[in-house]
Amino acid sequence: MGFWGLYVVGRSDEPLKEHPALRDARERLTLREHRAGGWQVWSHPVEPPPGSMTALADAAGSPFLLGSVMDGSCVAVEAAAPHGGTWYACLGREPMSELLGRDGATPEDLFLPPEDAAARAVGWAAESGHGVLEGPLLELLRVERPEQSAEELFFAFLERLGI
Repeated sequence: MGFWGLYVVGRSDEPLKEHPALRDARERLTLREHRAGGWQVWSHPVEPPPGSMTALADAAGSPFLLGSVMDGSCVAVEAAAPHGGTWYACLGREPMSELLGRDGATPEDLFLPPEDAAARAVGWAAESGHGVLEGPLLELLRVERPEQSAEELFFAFLERLGI
């Protein structure tokens, strides 16, 4: 069995774990890394998600992103921005399909198609102050069965978002 856990990504001058919307998750949040521009990546070992990405984005006035890594093979991405709203994407569609299929669901039931997710990701990045290209994001979102781990795929997605 692979890694199961969450990554919370946001920009703040203060540690994200101090944000009121993450109050219930503080004890389980661990700083993974600081990135340029004040971006922080925190990990949380289990589900449910540590807080509402919409509440975080609205309260902070800045975009936030959550990556739910499932069995080390795929990632459910939830992104929110104060003006752009919330959107959901999938990294590693075949493994996600296999996991969801146990309950009779499909990636199409829960996530945007790769083309729509890439377009929303470009808007999310723009709202966070980054001009990014849709093509490289779409390339990752179209990966059916990743050769790398889900964590590596997620961090590649962050890079392509300009984080």
